Amino acid sequence: MTEPAQSPELARLPEFEKAVLRVRELSLWYGAAQALNEISLDVPERKITALIGPSGCGKSTLLRCINRMHDLIDGVRVEGQLLFHERSIFDPDVDVFALRRRIGMVFQKSNPFPKSIYENVAYGCRIHGIGARAQLDDLVERSLIGAGLWEEVKDRLRESALGLSGGQQQRLCIARAIAVEPEVILLDEPCSALDPIATQKIEELMRGLANRYTIVIVTHNMQQAARVSDYTAFMYLGRVIEFGETGELFVKPRVRATEDYIRGKFG
Repeated sequence: MTEPAQSPELARLPEFEKAVLRVRELSLWYGAAQALNEISLDVPERKITALIGPSGCGKSTLLRCINRMHDLIDGVRVEGQLLFHERSIFDPDVDVFALRRRIGMVFQKSNPFPKSIYENVAYGCRIHGIGARAQLDDLVERSLIGAGLWEEVKDRLRESALGLSGGQQQRLCIARAIAVEPEVILLDEPCSALDPIATQKIEELMRGLANRYTIVIVTHNMQQAARVSDYTAFMYLGRVIEFGETGELFVKPRVRATEDYIRGKFG
């Protein structure tokens, strides 16, 4: 298959949408290997944007750039811009710790701390200086309610989080992310290790959270992208090939490569 070129005009939002994140000609290298190639993309406020594409196309790399997780990897070089509320996240005076509070992340494999359910949720709040017990109690409860987990664990808060099921652990990680009151939540294939019932709960949770948060999700499951997202970006070989409203992109893609991928002709 020949490499399709990005169509920059396709990666812009309709005028009625407000972009919280703007990616402009973003390229990234791991050593000599280029993983992202002049990505341009707008991410709308309080909507769900899905990143789809075959393995190795740059989806997770782009996601991790958004809160500078790539800083933790040696040999990474980045060019281009990534604007959060119109300010570059790469500016030297940006506090990366504060940025990651505003842009939270939930990983593919649930990673609860070997602590109690309560302490898992309260952990980030303590780091950010919230120590009053009453305030922590309120934040823990609100976060667990927000993650759809409160009724299942309210009588088990002092028990180890490692005793929860896989789906519950992933929702706990989402509760931990929202406890510090971010604006954006990044989800890197959050359902890949879950059964269909747990996946359905996470998807329902995402739709509810989109009323309050901007969500970007990487998913290998095109049906999931179609079910939960408002906008979808199809990526291939480190480029954004097509971007648009999810219903339109899945039903009537404008680029042949997008159609071929959606129809299962490659990937």
